[in-house]
Amino acid sequence: MKRPMPPPNPDDLLNALLKEKNTEKVARIFVSPRSGPADEYLPWEKIRFKNPPEGLTHEEWWARIRITRRQMQRKLPLADVEDRNFTFALPDRVLKALEQVTRDASGKITISEQVTNPATRDRYLVDSLIEEAINSSQLEGASTTRRVAKEMLRAGRAPRSRDERMIVNNFQAMRMIGEIKDSQLTPELICEIHRVVTDGTLDNAESSGRFQVPGEERVGVFADDGLLLHTPPPAEMLPERMERLCRFANGQLDEESYIPPVLRAITVHFMIGYDHPFEDGNGRTARALFYWSMLNQGYWLTEFVAISQILKNAPVKYAHSYLYSEDDENDLTYFHLHQLNVLQRSIENLHSYLAKKAQDVKELQRRISGAATWFNHRQLTLLEYVTKNPNASVTAQSHMSSHNIVYETARQDLIGLEAQGLLNKRRSGRAFIWSPVADLEARLHAMADH
Repeated sequence: MKRPMPPPNPDDLLNALLKEKNTEKVARIFVSPRSGPADEYLPWEKIRFKNPPEGLTHEEWWARIRITRRQMQRKLPLADVEDRNFTFALPDRVLKALEQVTRDASGKITISEQVTNPATRDRYLVDSLIEEAINSSQLEGASTTRRVAKEMLRAGRAPRSRDERMIVNNFQAMRMIGEIKDSQLTPELICEIHRVVTDGTLDNAESSGRFQVPGEERVGVFADDGLLLHTPPPAEMLPERMERLCRFANGQLDEESYIPPVLRAITVHFMIGYDHPFEDGNGRTARALFYWSMLNQGYWLTEFVAISQILKNAPVKYAHSYLYSEDDENDLTYFHLHQLNVLQRSIENLHSYLAKKAQDVKELQRRISGAATWFNHRQLTLLEYVTKNPNASVTAQSHMSSHNIVYETARQDLIGLEAQGLLNKRRSGRAFIWSPVADLEARLHAMADH
């Protein structure tokens, strides 16, 4: 990955023009643009390839844009290694995105029936946790395929490699986030989340669940080609910085430090990446804390949203959003915009997924017509799955995990389908495995006819 070119310093340019007494050029720069890149919030990396307004160089145009943005910016109670505050702005793009996310992720206006119905919500929750666990791990280098990973998590199989362990850990961490969403964030809780995320996956096992300490070599952020992208603060600064971040995450702000809740969650994500307090596993911990912050602030639908799939598909954009913010006067608006876009797309994907799954179930119910009343919603879901995957097999453990039910309920679901002649049972070691009968669809049709 090539590092973006840092933007020129507008103050240096203005000082040079003033020294030359070029007041006409200075006046041109201070004329705020009505629209364009200032509204789009493009970084210098993109501005320098666009045509500047007549009479201005690219550098002078950038000075105009940066001055306009400074007038919009608000300080955060968080700072960089040199104690310069991070800032953010609320351009129209951010405000529109915040409105959509608040509407779609807090459920105050529209609610997805599939995830509010107690009979079906656990199935969709487990599916989303599995997707996030797999993609978050693959984003950090895990090479296990999605199919193998999903089978492992649903069956409750023990991981066979470090890559599989990463995925299991992320799944457990995401479950943990749902359980602790109402807890206050503390440095100790951050370390516990990191311990769950990294257990059994680090070269140095002793570094799991603790911040780096003075005397240890700080681990920087590097691109795949070895290019150093970011040097984190010294370990001596971490205790105070983590305390300050927790106060921010818990909403312990003065009246002048208000930040919209969604941007607060995104900022927590950014700061773990910036402070990089752990030897490894910072990215996975940062994304887990984003989920904690969103859930803690009432955005309940976020539990069903998987952001890492989108991040994994465009890792350079993810990295650049950090670098644009760090290089351009600590302006987190770049990172906010990137993550808002990711969150919006993730919510859209969730709604599309729910609509498709609902249609699949309706189609199965239509095919078996009156026989649908013979099955509960979990059995219908399983029948819909095995009709599409005739070579699939299921255990009580995997059925239990998929629907977040107790073992005996899962076993009775499968025994019931076996009794209807729809599943075959065989023993594998000390466990039983059920698989669909060869003529499953014909039997379902026959049941519907009766």
